[in-house]
Amino acid sequence: MQERVDMVRRSVLEQIYREMINIRVRLDDIETNFAKITSASTVPMSEANLISLPDHLRKTYLIVISKGQCAAAQASNLTGRCRAVESNYLNQLSRMGWLDKRRISKVVYFQASHTSNTSLQPIKTKPTPINTNNT
Repeated sequence: MQERVDMVRRSVLEQIYREMINIRVRLDDIETNFAKITSASTVPMSEANLISLPDHLRKTYLIVISKGQCAAAQASNLTGRCRAVESNYLNQLSRMGWLDKRRISKVVYFQASHTSNTSLQPIKTKPTPINTNNT
């Protein structure tokens, strides 16, 4: 009977130990994410540049900035939009110079561009024809 009690105690202690290890891993992950966010926030984004973004791209950009690094699936979970739509928006922001992207295995991650203090490329729109008639 005593052996059974010892086995139960050992089992409970092992479960507690495993849970403590899991908590420590999650805490380390939170600390690294926090460090990324604080280091990303040291690059100030001017309000004029941020306002120049359309609302749908601004929402996606702010999600990536708040997470530090983000994939399309993560962004879509946070914005409530389809993953394909978020992927399109993230790629637009990348082409415009607002985000950097890198592939890790099959997943593409986006993060704030380190050149965000420089002038950013505007959104490409159709050129308006110039009327040359002097009437």
